[in-house]
Amino acid sequence: MAVDARAGAQDETTAPKSKGKDAGKGAERKRPMWVEIPILVAVALVLAFLIKTFLLQAFLIPSGSMQNTLQTDDRVLVDKLTPWFGSEPERGEVVVFRDPADWLANSPVPEPNAFQNVLGFIGLMPAAGEKHLIKRVIGVAGDTVECNGTGPLKVNGHPLDEPYVYAGNTPCSQDPAGQFKVTVPPGSLWVMGDHRQASLDSRYHQTDPHAGMVPLTDVVGRAVVVAWPVPHWSTLPIPDTFNQPGLSH
Repeated sequence: MAVDARAGAQDETTAPKSKGKDAGKGAERKRPMWVEIPILVAVALVLAFLIKTFLLQAFLIPSGSMQNTLQTDDRVLVDKLTPWFGSEPERGEVVVFRDPADWLANSPVPEPNAFQNVLGFIGLMPAAGEKHLIKRVIGVAGDTVECNGTGPLKVNGHPLDEPYVYAGNTPCSQDPAGQFKVTVPPGSLWVMGDHRQASLDSRYHQTDPHAGMVPLTDVVGRAVVVAWPVPHWSTLPIPDTFNQPGLSH
């Protein structure tokens, strides 16, 4: 009986070794390439979608309203992560926002093709066919922003030195909408283009439901870098004029 038990034990210990060895060989076999490629593509698309949704997204500059900071057809990368942590746009930042009140009503947006829709959806190319604008934040909640004559533009009574304004433009435009004094309400922004005489910004929408203001809920994120074309590559820091003492109320 004891011999039989030992023999049985030997059989039980040797059989699994053989099975384990065979199983190991099976585990070492690689998936066929035709199986791996779709998996890798799917993972890449998911990661790109997550990056576009929560981190960075590319946007195309469609006009010259932000020259010379941004040129027509530049591609900028927009930080979408910071707002998730409760941070709000600051004076001087360049922000992308959804059209708050049909600002683009007279600017038809070209219909993207299917390929552009896919790449735009996952953030691998600038969003196509979407109504977004890009401007510089001049006033935040509680700020008083005003323009008299040709300028300078003032925030809370402090004149701004604006080297980013398009060469040959004046900081303020001498037309009815270009002469103003407004106070930014809570939850809103007052935005203007750097190409002052070629930007239909907050000044020219003071009769809309938001009085020309951009609700914070419409802000997509802050443009942080010009990514394309390569010769235009640059970061988009807050200009020093917005850091002057006493500007904050």
